[in-house]
This record gives sequence, C-alpha cells and structure tokens, in this order.
Amino acid sequence: MTTIAIDAMGGDHGPLVTIPAVLEVLVRYPDLRLILVGDAVVLEKTLQSCTYDTSRLTVLHASQQVGMDELPSQALRTKKDSSMRVAINQLKEGKAQACVSAGNTGALMATARFVLKMLPGIDRPAIISTFPTMTPNKNVRMLDLGANVDSNAETLVQFAIMGSVLASAVDNIANPKVYLLNIGEEEIKGNEQVKKTAQLLTEAKSINYVGYIEGDAIHTGEADVVVCDGFVGNVALKTTEGVAQFIARLMKEAFMRNLYTKFIGLLVKPVLKSFIKRIDPGRYNGATFIGLNGTVIKSHGGANTQAFVRAIEEAMIGVKENIPERIRYEVGQLLKSSLPSQGT
Repeated sequence: MTTIAIDAMGGDHGPLVTIPAVLEVLVRYPDLRLILVGDAVVLEKTLQSCTYDTSRLTVLHASQQVGMDELPSQALRTKKDSSMRVAINQLKEGKAQACVSAGNTGALMATARFVLKMLPGIDRPAIISTFPTMTPNKNVRMLDLGANVDSNAETLVQFAIMGSVLASAVDNIANPKVYLLNIGEEEIKGNEQVKKTAQLLTEAKSINYVGYIEGDAIHTGEADVVVCDGFVGNVALKTTEGVAQFIARLMKEAFMRNLYTKFIGLLVKPVLKSFIKRIDPGRYNGATFIGLNGTVIKSHGGANTQAFVRAIEEAMIGVKENIPERIRYEVGQLLKSSLPSQGT
C-alpha cells in the first residue's frame, strides 16, 4: 500500500481544498493510505461529518503553518513544527513514500532539500512538470520551473539528464528528445550561459540533445524535454497558464453575447468542453521536485479540489515508478559517461 503525507494547511485555500481532495482519492484508489498533516483540531472537526476509512486516513498534528509570503530561510529556521516540515519528515523517517504540498514554493524547496538531501551527483534540485502540446495524447516535460532563479551551464546539463530519465521512466520514451530553450534556433543566438550549456549538451553523447527551441514551439509536440533556468521556466509556466485562462474567458464571453451566440454555444458545447479541459492548467497540476532523495510534489497554491487530486496522483506515479532510485542509478551512469558533477 502506498502512503503519502499531505500538507493539509498549505496553499491559498488550505483544508477547504486538501480535505475534499484527500477524501476523493481515497475512494478512487483503495490501495492508497494518506497522512493528513496540520492543525488536528481544525482537521478533525472538518472530518467529523465525513465518511472515510480511518485505517487509510490518519491525522498528524502540526502546531505551525508556513505563510505563502514567508521567506524560505525564516520558515526553515523558525517553523520546525509546520505542517510542511512535519509532512516532509514523514518521508525522511520512512513513514510515507511521498509528500504533497500546495504551500510556499521556496519554503517547500528549502525544507525538502535540507531534510531529504540531494541525490548523489546532483548539485541542485529542479521543478519539472508537464505542458500540453498540439500533438494528441502527447505532453512535454519542462524544467526548471522556479527552483533556481539562476543556474550555470553544468547545472543545466544535470537538469537535462534528470528530465531525460524522468521522461523515459514515466512516459516510456526510449530516447527522449531534449531541447534547450533559447531566443532563437541559430547557434549564434542566446547568452553565454545558454551557449555553454549547448556545447556541453552536444558533448554529452548519452543524452539525445537536439538543439535550441523557441518559446512558441514548446507546445508543438516536437520536444520531449525542454531545459531552461528557473527564472525563464517560471515565466513560461505562468504565461502558459495565463494564456489558457485568457482564451477560456474570451470564448465564454463570445458565446454569451446574445441569444444567437448562446444557441450556437449550446450546439458546440461538447467540443468547447473538451477544448477547455485540454488546456486547463489544473489538469497538469503537480510539479515534481526532481533531484531530491525522495518524492516531493508541489501543487499550485491556488489549486481547486480536482487540481489537488491531480497532484496526489502525480505523487502516486512517482512512487510507483520509483523515480528517485531510477534517477539515482541513471544519473550516476550518465554522469560518468558524459559530465562530472561540479559544484555551483
């Protein structure tokens, strides 16, 4: 049975989202056990009116909570009994196989790195998630999405290796095509960091590095893995989410304009519903903190119940596929043959 620790207090909505999501996944997956971490009084009061298997859902008290705008260093130093820290400790102590939180990204990363440590051969963790593409039933994995604001070329190559391993393990892609995000496809384009990274990736024969990719090609389906630093990746992520919401809003306004457009909207409703679902950011919720000695999943802070369910499912995939151990082995092999680990 898979056991996952849930930071029940994290995110913009806390227990209002995490508890309904937890109850839903327990119904969907009979072999799942969850540890709900947070203010026991609040959680148990909410659960009083709910029906669930008490042998598969336990509440673990944590007296503190990390604020969404709290400095990571402050949270790490002063919030040792936060729901976030206690949930990660469950993973460290072997009482859970994964941890899910919608809390402060910086604090979650700092705490997870401090408690769990890095995998051998990896200098920094990265945030990796999936993006939808124009190719049916095909997603692209992109990293780093915000764990590191600035990364050197050697670190970006490590990200490429980890992303390639994850795509191979989870998406069953034998030889994932890896691209480097840049402002153009020509070799002369880009800053020195990008150019040096491209050179190192070209020399790393064990990685199927294809070349540069521009932002407008991320969603074409050509790439399996897209690599960039956390600053650029986070901007790309938020832009993608914003554009998806923008398109959905414009379409809704267009079909609600008058009686005629409302009638047309009813006729095409099934198509519109399918389209909106395909670009819904919540469908792709659940980013993996890759490179850590354990499976930690970051949910979007503003996630609704269904989006948080998706984050828990992502954690289940990580456990099922034994991602950290596979990365530990594969990265060790790849680094030996392609690039020695270098400090940052």
